[in-house]
Amino acid sequence: MIEVNTFNFLRDLAAHNDREWFALNKEKHDIAKENLINFTSKIITGLSKIDKAIPPDINPKNCVMRIYRDVRFSLDKTPYKTNFAAGISPNGKNFNGPGYYLHINPQECFIAGGYWMPEVNHLRLIRQEIDYNPAVFKESLKLLSKINPKACLDKNHTLKTAPKGYSPDHPEIEFIKLKSFTVTVPIKYRELMAPGAETKVLNGFASIYPFILFLRNALSH
Repeated sequence: MIEVNTFNFLRDLAAHNDREWFALNKEKHDIAKENLINFTSKIITGLSKIDKAIPPDINPKNCVMRIYRDVRFSLDKTPYKTNFAAGISPNGKNFNGPGYYLHINPQECFIAGGYWMPEVNHLRLIRQEIDYNPAVFKESLKLLSKINPKACLDKNHTLKTAPKGYSPDHPEIEFIKLKSFTVTVPIKYRELMAPGAETKVLNGFASIYPFILFLRNALSH
């Protein structure tokens, strides 16, 4: 499970997001990060049994994301993220295709899965698969919402008009216009601190798996 001190560190970091404070509290960060690494290790073991494409021997350190922000092109110059996160795919956190994601923050925790902002060729293949097999795509979303009623298909990145080659009247145009294919399942931070937290996360990933499978199948053509 995620320890209470991990959440406490994130709360304190949000209130003191500067290098001087972080330097004085680096040990607390390291302990919190180690907690997440251990938690992620258990998730990898369980997820590899659900999704055979996930190797059980992935190093969890290669899945946990850095807390340091890239501020080069951002107006927000605060140096640190105020959340911990882990990305799990066959290549760890280095997604070049569908994968799973865990986001930990005292204000918002969630699990997610899919393919965030696919490259052009992959985007074309996913749209083509939705066009050819809309029933399979919608069934994966139906299964997800049945298991997790609060789960949702993310629609933050959507074209304003139909992409080239598709009619605005296409019956699945709301999906074909998407530029990113991810689903999100909210989870309460107290659930991550409770016994059975790993099972809770794994059940969420299991519900996302059919969606992941659809995307992988699209990319295999």
